Amino acid sequence: MALCLLATAGALADQATGNPNPDPTGEWMTEKRYATIRIADCDGHLWGVVASETTPSLDFRNPDPKLRQRPTLGLPVLLSMTRTKPNKWDGKIYNSEDGHTYTAGISVVNANTLRVEGCFLGFLCGGENWTRVEPMDRPGSPPGLNTAPFGRRQISDGSAPNPAEYVCLNVFGPAWLAHQRGLK
Repeated sequence: MALCLLATAGALADQATGNPNPDPTGEWMTEKRYATIRIADCDGHLWGVVASETTPSLDFRNPDPKLRQRPTLGLPVLLSMTRTKPNKWDGKIYNSEDGHTYTAGISVVNANTLRVEGCFLGFLCGGENWTRVEPMDRPGSPPGLNTAPFGRRQISDGSAPNPAEYVCLNVFGPAWLAHQRGLK
């Protein structure tokens, strides 16, 4: 009971005073609950990739015909988000449902809520709230979720990447080395 009260008090304090160091890294469930997005800091920019999805699918609406057969699992969707204010990151977002990339921004509402907003033509904007979750790719994850396999790529020493390295590897490819790129 005391732990519950402390957690609630901490979340309310974040909302009331504004957490000076909000952290959007981690794993987030989309509002419609069809996927989780893992966000990591890759060399000073935030990137997010599809970490799990309820239904495996392909990027079939991509404007580049050569990319239409790639799976959406592991696909970068939050692209090069840069901090522009204490609790605001701006960059791009890729929507595989329509194959378009939009200007976007993210901000941490509280410890468990991320606001994601995208705009088309600079004035047609929309957004949704994502909910923080524990990584779904651990043993015992709920059945029915297609999860991104950590073992698919390996680091130069042969080990499997940690969750942040997994995101950066999916964004930059195998040439991306954490010890050279300043993984945070």
